[in-house]
Amino acid sequence: MARDRDQASPKFHLPFQTPSLGAGTGGRSDAGPTRAPSLPFRPPYAARPPSQEKRMKKTPLYERHVALGAAMTEFGGWTMPVQYTGVIDEHKNTRTRAGLFDVCHMGEIDVEGPQALELLQRVMSRNLSGQRVGEMKLSAITNERGGIIDDVTVYRRGREHYMVVTNAATQEGDMAWLLKAKEDFGIAGAVLTDRTDTVGKVDIQGPLAEKILSEIAEGDLPGLRFYHAMETRVGGMNALVSRSGYTGEDGFEVYAQAGRIGEIWDLLMHIGEPYGLKPAGLGARDTLRLEAGMMLFGHEMGETVTPFEVPYGWITDLDKEFIGRAALKKQKEEGVRRKLIGFELVDRGIARQGYSVLAAGEKIGEVTSGTFSPTLGKAIGLAFVPVRFKDPGTEIGIEIRGRRVRARVVALPFYRRRKTGGQ
Repeated sequence: MARDRDQASPKFHLPFQTPSLGAGTGGRSDAGPTRAPSLPFRPPYAARPPSQEKRMKKTPLYERHVALGAAMTEFGGWTMPVQYTGVIDEHKNTRTRAGLFDVCHMGEIDVEGPQALELLQRVMSRNLSGQRVGEMKLSAITNERGGIIDDVTVYRRGREHYMVVTNAATQEGDMAWLLKAKEDFGIAGAVLTDRTDTVGKVDIQGPLAEKILSEIAEGDLPGLRFYHAMETRVGGMNALVSRSGYTGEDGFEVYAQAGRIGEIWDLLMHIGEPYGLKPAGLGARDTLRLEAGMMLFGHEMGETVTPFEVPYGWITDLDKEFIGRAALKKQKEEGVRRKLIGFELVDRGIARQGYSVLAAGEKIGEVTSGTFSPTLGKAIGLAFVPVRFKDPGTEIGIEIRGRRVRARVVALPFYRRRKTGGQ
């Protein structure tokens, strides 16, 4: 069993720097960055504090996070909340009740016009020809070598209207890549518009998410199927609501005007209070996604990683033409040499990004993400290894501070919820 946050807690590994919680208050005393505190986790690398070298972007919800006493950090060029009441508390609350996440830092790009689909088919690994209005599809944008430029969600909002939702750190690069493809392929009938600064987005995740959101969202929310979206009104404001879950729980994404997303946040916090809804930061988002076997760009994915080396073969359609197809077709025919695997530690310890994976005393791979799972009560992680070590049950080792710690390969995801209703 995982221990409560006021007891001796395991250290967590998060893909960003941790900031100060404020002196003696458990929260931020001002909006400026201060020195890093002692928290129940440790960042894997020394990220740049928000005040140094360049000015970080702030989401429309920034002041609300500060008022709630959130610890703020730099992530993908944005100043974001890493935790409010604590990573373990927010993690468990999302698993058992509901958590509210600020994801305004993600990018939104509209692709419109009679050749919108043609452009997307050229840059996306997934075949979108059968996508219907109201459906959302996960896809990868790949380079000429088949490497993953980004994993994105594509919404079809109209007959000639798509919205591509990108990761925060890759948004500008994705936009440039789409514009270049439009020019290279001579696709004049597609118009690209970057909506990132005008669109706000919050995610509500957890078993009570549907009940909470239903109180302020119009339409048949319980009937909304997984990976589908609907145009509706939330709290009287125009919004796009979709159903999916990066945390592994049932949940919803709410898109609205950036200038009004704060009102929706406030309404959800108020309506959700009797249900036990709490805001959750990037810390809990990371531990939740890892338990669910979800990948993080810059850790499990990047331009030197292909969809066939990670669990994205199912969104790669080699029967259509797209950038990177030839390289991926060749890789599939020849067979991949490495695969992303999940593992759990047998001995005590926490695996962290960059730690060596061992077999027969030799290094065979590297950990991409690792943490202590609050839900499962054990240390888990993801790593790249040669394909001969990919099968569940395979014994491997992780080098932790100069010593070999026993681990075993396990099937993904680590955690799987029971699905009901439209999920």
